Amino acid sequence: MFETLQPLPADPILGLSAAFQQDQSPQKVDLGVGVYKDENAQTPILKAVKIAEERRLQQEDSKTYLPPPGTAEANSALDKLVFGENHPALLANRVRTLQTPGGCGALRVAAELIVRAAPEAKIWVSDPTWNNHTPLLGNAGPEICEYPYYDYDNHSIRFEAMMEQLQQVKAGDLVLFHACCHNPCGADLNREQWQAIAELAQKNGFTPFIDMAYQGFGEDLDADAYGVRLLAESVPELLVANSCSKNFGLYRERAGALNIVSANARQADISFSQAVNATRGLYSMPPAHGSIIVATILTDPELTQLWHTELNGMRDRIHGLRALLSQKLAEHGAIRDFSFIEHQRGMFSFLGISEEQVTRLQREYAIYMVNSSRINIAGISQANIDYVAKSIATVL
Repeated sequence: MFETLQPLPADPILGLSAAFQQDQSPQKVDLGVGVYKDENAQTPILKAVKIAEERRLQQEDSKTYLPPPGTAEANSALDKLVFGENHPALLANRVRTLQTPGGCGALRVAAELIVRAAPEAKIWVSDPTWNNHTPLLGNAGPEICEYPYYDYDNHSIRFEAMMEQLQQVKAGDLVLFHACCHNPCGADLNREQWQAIAELAQKNGFTPFIDMAYQGFGEDLDADAYGVRLLAESVPELLVANSCSKNFGLYRERAGALNIVSANARQADISFSQAVNATRGLYSMPPAHGSIIVATILTDPELTQLWHTELNGMRDRIHGLRALLSQKLAEHGAIRDFSFIEHQRGMFSFLGISEEQVTRLQREYAIYMVNSSRINIAGISQANIDYVAKSIATVL
């Protein structure tokens, strides 16, 4: 049987990471893999997470399965984190939350639910979007379409073109938005643009579907959830895939959740039952460790405050690196204006250089990034920023 299979190329980002590991250059810099790194190029374990883990180790008394929806404490805490304490959708009992294996699991469960509810529905994603959106969603069956989003020449959002395309999206289709810190371009919608999207969704009847992978990495926890909260109040139905990988640093623990907002409590129960049933055929039961850490942090005021402090530190570091990279590129004689980097948000930006220049950076300077020139700002440090900026300026 297996002799019929043909080899597939390596995932471009995972393949890049492997090449970086094999590189012997003492000056090598990894700007490709999409994880947060500190000044020592390490992905740290947050102090709040360590304390929560120690507490869990002392208190855990069973290794039995979690129920399919996950831990009630984590789901309730994430509801408040995503929507705010007294959001009208929560008060109206319109929200149901399902723990998933990371944000990826949330996206896939959502796709399965969409296929059950509306087999002909299309899912519209931004051009560009995170490269794993298409397989995670499309492999469940729905057709994936694109709407304009990023202007590579001007390093901004093509909002008029975007809205013109969304005007054509039919009622019953879904439109996937990035809540904040757009991956891969770093260009985020402002509040006026979110309001225009909410009004269009109300008018035309498409269902918003929001991927919130970086809450707290853009402006702050509340500001980054503005679009989610506005849409949950404005439209009858909304899907939100959220991840704890970045803001809690729980990458390998696969902690995330799917929030399903329905028109009323009865419909919320029905949708939730279908989503839970879908997980039975995917992974059966969710993992426990990460979600219980999240619940421990978010239900303890002191741990919550410590987590806020650490999250603010990560976000401020990225903001500072954005401003410094823009400054250093100018200082080293870059022939282009890179000031847009300072005004974007989250870990990612496109440099806007050619694939040939990306190859030169890797071959001649051991600086690794994906061919699209998307870089992970968190891969830069005070120790390597001059080297990175000078190298980029040289290949230009």
